[in-house]
Amino acid sequence: MAQERIRLPTSEAGLVRYFEESKSKIQLSPVTVVSFIIGMIVVLIILNKIW
Repeated sequence: MAQERIRLPTSEAGLVRYFEESKSKIQLSPVTVVSFIIGMIVVLIILNKIW
């Protein structure tokens, strides 16, 4: 009897490597983004208390 070979998909089938696609002109670290969001929340809370 002939043995059937099992073909597995390649490890990168259909995946896009986004870090190689393009470089953004604006690069922000995650710490900067989280700090900005927390700052905006604090400002909105203060403005809500004043008004």
